[in-house]
Amino acid sequence: MDPLFAAAIFALGLAFGSFLNVCIYRLPLGKSVVAPRSACPHCGHQIPLYDNLPVLSWLVLLGKCRNCREPISVRYLVVEVLTGVLFLSCYAHFGLNLAMLKSVVLGYLLLGLIFTDAETKLLPDALTLPGLALGIVFSLLVPVNDLATQIMPGLVRLPLSSDVSWRLWSVLDSLVGAVVGASFLYGAAAIYLRARGVEGMGFGDVKLMAMIGAFLGTKLTVLTIFAASLAGSLFGVSTVLAVWIKRTRRILARGTSSLEARRRAWQSARLALRFYEMPFGVFLGGMALLSFLFGNQLLHWYWGRL
Repeated sequence: MDPLFAAAIFALGLAFGSFLNVCIYRLPLGKSVVAPRSACPHCGHQIPLYDNLPVLSWLVLLGKCRNCREPISVRYLVVEVLTGVLFLSCYAHFGLNLAMLKSVVLGYLLLGLIFTDAETKLLPDALTLPGLALGIVFSLLVPVNDLATQIMPGLVRLPLSSDVSWRLWSVLDSLVGAVVGASFLYGAAAIYLRARGVEGMGFGDVKLMAMIGAFLGTKLTVLTIFAASLAGSLFGVSTVLAVWIKRTRRILARGTSSLEARRRAWQSARLALRFYEMPFGVFLGGMALLSFLFGNQLLHWYWGRL
């Protein structure tokens, strides 16, 4: 890497991260991400340009508004740094080409959706639907290199040039990945609703998986769903255990017998399991990033063990 160019790429990522913070805050509220200018969420004071520099302004102000001194969420700093690291990592791995652009766009959208879902339990259409379209467009420019592009050309011979042929199979795999991802999540949500009588998954997760499928293709989409389900299950079990242990300690402190304390604490844990709204988009987005970066290597290692 050229050091100066790498520094410029990282700085560009920080700037885009600053804009992504605006999207994370405003999109769930239905506000424009263009106007008005950035303002403190506590006092409404417009933030001047010198206080709106990525990372640097947050550090100089010690994470507080200059006007009212109310704290500014550390999320702003984290998102800016992660976006800068994302841009730099993609440049280091792919170089300056369309593959880098595709990976940057996917990572950028997923970062925005992960943090939005973690804060608001919402996955805005303004990110997922354009992301779905971009995933399909990129499949015409950068090969998805998945099931359709590897298997189907060997089974079906088309009287087309090799350039047209790989683009056709690539876009097909992108479309199949989007359908598989969306259908799996939609089917799981429908089964849960019919079995429990309550909505267990929002339609935003379905659109998120359609977007992920369009970028990753069929194979890595299935891997993403499996890995996200596993991670979400571990998180859910950990949450229940944490509630049970914490509640048990509180009840024991009141002089209740240990058996009764554990019984009552378990009731609280069951309520947490039933009514806690898990931001599943966080796990889908996180596992999609890992699948995009390391999925093929992981699957190659796994099949090699069999």
